[in-house]
Amino acid sequence: MKMLPLAAILAGLVFFSQGCMQKKDSSKATADTSNSALTGDEIVLGAVFPMTGPIATYGQESVNGMNLALKIINKGGVNGKQIRLIVEDNKGEPVDSANAVRKLIDIDKVHAVIGSVASSNTLAGAPIAQKAKVPLMTPASTNEKVTETGDYISRTCFTDAFQGVVMAKFAFETLNKKKAAIIIDNSSDYSKGLAKVFRKKFAELGGTVIEGSFSYVQKDTDFNSLLRKVKRTGPDVIFLPGYYTEVGLMLKQARTMALNVPFLGGDGWDSPKLQELAGPDAISGNYISSHFSPDDKDPKVQAFVKEYTTSFGQKPGAMAALGYDGLLVMANALKNAASLSHSDIQASLVATKGFVGITGAITIDANRNARKSAVVLETTAAGNIFKQKVNP
Repeated sequence: MKMLPLAAILAGLVFFSQGCMQKKDSSKATADTSNSALTGDEIVLGAVFPMTGPIATYGQESVNGMNLALKIINKGGVNGKQIRLIVEDNKGEPVDSANAVRKLIDIDKVHAVIGSVASSNTLAGAPIAQKAKVPLMTPASTNEKVTETGDYISRTCFTDAFQGVVMAKFAFETLNKKKAAIIIDNSSDYSKGLAKVFRKKFAELGGTVIEGSFSYVQKDTDFNSLLRKVKRTGPDVIFLPGYYTEVGLMLKQARTMALNVPFLGGDGWDSPKLQELAGPDAISGNYISSHFSPDDKDPKVQAFVKEYTTSFGQKPGAMAALGYDGLLVMANALKNAASLSHSDIQASLVATKGFVGITGAITIDANRNARKSAVVLETTAAGNIFKQKVNP
């Protein structure tokens, strides 16, 4: 990979303003999936992501982004030490997430864990990290309950409370929609959390939320009966806080039955696979909240987009940017920690204030959640189009 252009731009952007790191050979700057003991010259971090399974693109993008960040970090090292990343595949399943976190802590003796994607997966692993008092930071799980697990659990993304409000206001104020139906993935903490916030805010604004049970579970593929039930209620907008695997199929089936109102969603839609699953006709005219837009004209964002596209053959989505920022925030916390004990790493991590990353300025608040901006994107056959940025 040709890493020098991005390294030159972003190493100065992120690390120069926060103190230069010592120089060291970066020949070992690759993700490692082996079981290996900690050495004195390394800081070992665990990463738990869905590399296979129904939401694999989330994990693959996240780790791609982390690998770009790792190249930059290990160019100089963290206080003279290289970071080694041990990636565990949770297959998008909570049980596998818990097992992966336990393995990283008990066998690999990691300094900290990064992960996962999908709140149900993170919620499965977080209690294990909390009990062991090992820092676990998720770059992408937005459900409020994640950081409520305990004081060793944090996140570098915004929460459902924020993006739920963003989409309720966008529906009511920007799209001028007044009657909403909500379709929930009953197997997802993420979906239920977003729906709860959207429902409350949309009603507060003066909108009507249609009462009724409109739900499905992950891995469902036939949504025709559900969509006919929704259509009969006459909504002018539908909030669908799910993951791209089911959302893409649902959009396609909705357009087939002429259910042509806009669908709105959250960052769970943000995958290159969505356009493929929905098809060019069904994907257009819908909107999502997310963490990042590759159309952002900020020079550091465009440098990241160029390097990611060169390295992986496609533009980065939100998960790539979140993974990238998450590892940079963790590296900065390691650099500034009083020692490499778990407690000192956690104390440094939650002290993060105004860290400027690809997804915006990141400040960890008293509840170990990130305060940062969101973007609203329009989905089209050609990809997602930036509509507006919303600050907290």
